[in-house]
Amino acid sequence: MSEAAAANENEVITTDVVIVGAGPCGLFAVFELGLLDIRAHLVDILPKVGGQCAELYPEKPIYDIPGFPMVTGQALVDNLLEQIKPFGPTFHLNQMIEAVEPTGTAEAPRFRVTTDAGTVFDTKTVIIAAGGGSFQPKKPPIPGIEAYEAGSVFYAVRKMEAFRGRNILIVGGGDSALDWTLNLQPIANRVTLMHRRDDFRAAPHSVEQMRSLVAKGKMDMKLGQVTGLKGEDGKLEAVVCRGTDNEPFEIACDTLLPFFGLTMKLGPIADWGLNLNENLVPVDTEKFETSVPGIFAVGDINTYPGKLKLILSGFHEAALCAQKVHRYVYPEKRLTFQYTTSSTSLQKKLGVA
Repeated sequence: MSEAAAANENEVITTDVVIVGAGPCGLFAVFELGLLDIRAHLVDILPKVGGQCAELYPEKPIYDIPGFPMVTGQALVDNLLEQIKPFGPTFHLNQMIEAVEPTGTAEAPRFRVTTDAGTVFDTKTVIIAAGGGSFQPKKPPIPGIEAYEAGSVFYAVRKMEAFRGRNILIVGGGDSALDWTLNLQPIANRVTLMHRRDDFRAAPHSVEQMRSLVAKGKMDMKLGQVTGLKGEDGKLEAVVCRGTDNEPFEIACDTLLPFFGLTMKLGPIADWGLNLNENLVPVDTEKFETSVPGIFAVGDINTYPGKLKLILSGFHEAALCAQKVHRYVYPEKRLTFQYTTSSTSLQKKLGVA
C-alpha cells in the first residue's frame, strides 16, 4: 500500500478502477478487485484512511460485523488494511474528486477523473464508496472569512511545507486540531492553539505533548473564540477573539486553521450525470451499477429496494460490483468463480500458498 502525493499537473495516472472513498466498503472493494487482478487507486477527502469509522467513531464498538462479536471502528479499518496489503492499492488522501468526464462508450467505458489537488486519472471504471457523501469541513461563523480562504485560512493541510515559517493560529479541541498543532509546531515560526475551554476531546498523549510544548515556551495556548479577522486584500494580519471572560483580545498571525469538525455533503457527485434520488445514487442489485455504465456505487451512498445501511451490506455490494468491473477491465477474459479456501491461485495472490 502506498500514499501518493499530489501528482504532477502533466502526469496522468492510468488504472483499472478509481474508488471514491477509503472507508470500510472502499477498502473491501480493493480486496475483491485484487482477487480478480484489478488495480485500484482510492481518493478520499480525509487526511487518513478509514472514513467514518476512523474519523467519527474510532473507539466506538461495532457489533454486527460477521465473525466479530465486537470490533471498534479503528480496529475494523486496521484489519481491512492488513487484508488488502497483498494488492498494494494507492491512496490519494486530502483530495476530493471534482470532475468525472466519460471518454469511452457504454460497452467499453473509460473516464478522465480529476481531483481538486490536480491529480488526474485515466480509468476504465469508477466505484463510489463515499458513505453519505464527501466529508466537508464545518466553517466557523466568522464574518468575511471567505475573503481570506485563498491564502490565509485553510480547513485542511495538504502540504505541510506550505506552512513553514508562518505564524499559525489553530482553532479546535479535537484530534485534528491537536495533531496539526504538533506536526506544524516544528516548522512554523509560531503556533498558537485556541479552544473555547481547557478540556480537549483529542487523544490524551497528544494533549500532554501540547501542554509540554506550552510549558517550554515553544508554542502558545489560548482559551476563547474567534469573532473576527483583520488584514487587507485577503492577507491575514490578526485574529480578533473573545476570552472566556467575554473580554476581547487579538492574536497576531498570518494563517488560520479552524478545525470545527466535518459535515456530510454529496458534493461534486451531484454533477456527475447520475440519476440521483434524494441525494443517493440508485443502483441495480445485480452489479450495483449506476445509470452511467462503468460507474458503480456501494455502501451508504447508494439506494435500491430493500437497502439496509449496514457495513456488511456494503461488503456484499462490493463483491458483486467487482464481478462486473472485471468484464469491463478484461472484456476478452472469461471469469471463473473461485473460493479462497480451495483456490491455490487466489491463495498465491494473498501470499498464503
